[in-house]
Amino acid sequence: MAKCLLAISVFLIWTLASSDKICYIYKYSTLSGIRLLRFSLSASTTTSSDVSQQNPGSRESLVFVRLIASFYFIRYFLRAEMATFISVPLKKSSEVDLVKPLSKFVTATYPAGEEQGEYIRSVEELNKLRKSALGRPLDKHESSLEILLRYYDQLCAVEAKFPFSENQLCLTFTWKDAFDKGSLFGGSVKLALASLGYEKTCVLFNAAALASQIALEQNLDSDEGLKAAAKFYQLASGAFGHIKDTVLSALNREPTMDISPETVGTLSLIMLAQAQEVFFLKATSDKMKDGIIAKLANQAADFYSDAFKQCQYKENLPKYFYFQEVLPVLAAKHCIMQANAELHQSILAKQKKHFGEEIARLQHAAELVKTVASRYDEYVSVKELSDKINRALTAAKKDNDFIYHDRVPEVKDLEHIGKAALVKATAITPPLSAKFTDLFEKMVPMAVQQSMSTYNQRKADTVNRLVGTMREATNLCNGVLASLNLPAALEDLSGDSIPQSIADKARAIVQQGGLQSIEQLIRDLPELLTRNREILDESLKMLDDEESTDSELRSKFNQRWNRTPSGDLYKPLRAEGGNFRSVLDKAVQADQVVRERYNTHCEMIALLCKPEAELSAALPSANPAKTLQGSEVVSVLRSQLSKLEEVKKEREGLEAEIKAVTFDMSTCFLTALAQDGAINEEALSVSQLDQLYGSYTQRVQASLRAQEGLLGNVQASHQEFSSLKQSNSEANDREEVLKKLASAHDSYVEITSNLKEGTKFYNDLTEILLKFQNKCSDIVFARKTERDELLKELQQSIAREPSAPSFNVPAYQTNPTATAAGPTPAPRTVFQPEAKAPPPQRPPPPTFTPQAASAPGNPPSNQPQTGNPPPMAPPSQAQGPPYPTYQGYPGYAYQMPMGYNPYAAYGQYNMGTPMQPFVPYQQGPVPGQGGYPGAPPTHQSPYPYQQPAQQAPHQPYFPQP
Repeated sequence: MAKCLLAISVFLIWTLASSDKICYIYKYSTLSGIRLLRFSLSASTTTSSDVSQQNPGSRESLVFVRLIASFYFIRYFLRAEMATFISVPLKKSSEVDLVKPLSKFVTATYPAGEEQGEYIRSVEELNKLRKSALGRPLDKHESSLEILLRYYDQLCAVEAKFPFSENQLCLTFTWKDAFDKGSLFGGSVKLALASLGYEKTCVLFNAAALASQIALEQNLDSDEGLKAAAKFYQLASGAFGHIKDTVLSALNREPTMDISPETVGTLSLIMLAQAQEVFFLKATSDKMKDGIIAKLANQAADFYSDAFKQCQYKENLPKYFYFQEVLPVLAAKHCIMQANAELHQSILAKQKKHFGEEIARLQHAAELVKTVASRYDEYVSVKELSDKINRALTAAKKDNDFIYHDRVPEVKDLEHIGKAALVKATAITPPLSAKFTDLFEKMVPMAVQQSMSTYNQRKADTVNRLVGTMREATNLCNGVLASLNLPAALEDLSGDSIPQSIADKARAIVQQGGLQSIEQLIRDLPELLTRNREILDESLKMLDDEESTDSELRSKFNQRWNRTPSGDLYKPLRAEGGNFRSVLDKAVQADQVVRERYNTHCEMIALLCKPEAELSAALPSANPAKTLQGSEVVSVLRSQLSKLEEVKKEREGLEAEIKAVTFDMSTCFLTALAQDGAINEEALSVSQLDQLYGSYTQRVQASLRAQEGLLGNVQASHQEFSSLKQSNSEANDREEVLKKLASAHDSYVEITSNLKEGTKFYNDLTEILLKFQNKCSDIVFARKTERDELLKELQQSIAREPSAPSFNVPAYQTNPTATAAGPTPAPRTVFQPEAKAPPPQRPPPPTFTPQAASAPGNPPSNQPQTGNPPPMAPPSQAQGPPYPTYQGYPGYAYQMPMGYNPYAAYGQYNMGTPMQPFVPYQQGPVPGQGGYPGAPPTHQSPYPYQQPAQQAPHQPYFPQP
């Protein structure tokens, strides 16, 4: 509490101070807030009023710098009060409307009713769940993590039930990079993909990041806090590891760096190391055996070592500002855990009376914490651990020096400490949320839907084959009877009246609308065909226009246009459109066949539509054949025709039964999917259809055989009947007309059926084509949105590019003290480097006496002059930037170019006095060189002497054994 008050007080004093001691700040100086504060306190003093007078906008800059320095000043005081654990920031997502596209798919796929309404309500709940999980800031609490996990589980459940893809149900998800914040003008780095796998990956990343933040908030002084922290760190490690294994297969392009396998693999190792450290803290608080604690600490040090090496050796990771801060922490944690392992192993050695080993391990531990204190003091505090190790080392040395006199071995000769890994990355197996309930529980997966679609097609083919076989047999029977003029020949024995069968057929045609109904149906077909062609052409035109635009932009931006080519993406849609066009072409041919058949029988159909008197008058009269009315052959024919009618009626009933067969294959497919993980649709469908329609196939074949036998008998009986009839030309003409009338009736029925089926086909195809048009419209709209986003990103990236090639900044424009104030770099390796010999001393610089130029009015001096040349009149025009003096070796003065004096104009500040020649400042005699003339008083010199920056001696990254 006292440190908090102290930090707040310093912040207030710093804010209200009248003088600001910050001269400049590095662009990315957040690596070392303490160095910034120390540098600010040691910088030259410049009052706020002076700064405001010199630069009116600098006051705001100084206020900003004060805030930054105060923040890190407070962090410096508070760092010892908290454990240094690493958390991961969350990714940010753009808003996505799930309701419209998913509801459209539900409406197009499922029939209207209670089921469809329930699915639409579930879609709305899914949209609300996404907003709760991603559309607002999440608290660092387990309830917020529960929402994220529930949304992830729902995505996993819904992925198999909707066709999420670029060319079907296209939903574009946009996510920003969690680490790369971009620039002020360029914006943040983000990626937009039409992939549900991308959404799942990013949501799982946020779940892992939030778990790391929740673990960071736990109270590690209590058992509950330690257990919770270990659980969340292991969950985060498992989530990051799962992303590492699945991200490349889930995305169809290169991911952003935050979810790349290298990055998430590193984060997974970091979380696992922190979980192991929590177990070490738990064992320490429970005062377990020192041998166990040493193994736990050594394992944690090993985990931190692996994380550091992976983080260091990946080329792209150190570029992240996040990993620039993580690297020193990992190195420090490795040293701290290793020091703890050595400390507790020394206690074990003391118990075994190995006093030399105890001292060696304590010395190694002291060196490790000394390294942390000297290089990573800004990130972690090891004062308490260092004091504990030093006290133990002092006592051990004292006892050994006075009592035991045991030999202290080298560190490399010590026995390696064992390891005990008590942590394991949590396996990511949905559902992860304990409160998860599938919103689309009743909706079958897409694999089952596709299998059901294929099964329904197989079923329809089977039904059509059986029904078509029976209809072809019936048409064949009618054709044979019409060619034999049966039953009209048996009814027209008088030769002067209309046969009853012909009269019935004529009435049936009139009741169905006659010629007018057929002609109206024929006139409607071209309009329906034209409408379908227009819908199909418009749909394909949208694809063509978008593809041409994509090709133009691809040729313009070349490799920068890194999205899926429209030509590849539209291949399934174009294949589907080609299939529709082929269907329309076949339909046109079928319409032509029906029209030709109608033209063939149009005259006889018109005759049947006339009144009965006109029909009777149109029939030729023939001689009576009353002698055949009681003959046996007529009775046999009538009996055979009656049996044929019974066969045809049985077929009508059999057709109705075949069409009425139903079976729910979804249960069978779901069972197969649950057991095998895949569906062998062909085997399951063929087996089930054989069971359903095997008996019907046998009955159809029996009906065909019965008809074939009856037709043979009818033909034989009709031949005998014809031989008994009196043959003359009038009778033959009448019989020919009756045959044509019977055939016209059959053709009328068939043509009417074909035209009605054609009309239904075109209307159904219109609905299908409208769905196809909506699909094309949706994907084109999604592609346009993606194109606009990509164009925006390209414009921003082009704006971030330098307008001129990079060049090296001259050395005289750099600040020699900047390096001394910079942050301490992280170690290159977690292993102890070999000691390097110090570099040899530099030889003394050469000493020479430059030519002295006498100033006007002053006699030449006998002493060697090493100063600047005599002042000269300023040039008439600018000669380029001034060249300041260079700090050379001691006793060596840098010779300025001849004919140029950068200080010539400095004497013009006082316009009322003549310009005085520059007199060099005499610091003191230098060995090997002459002294300078006497210097003027200090207050008159406009050039205050400034000591060069002292470079701190190089410290090794890790202590040497």
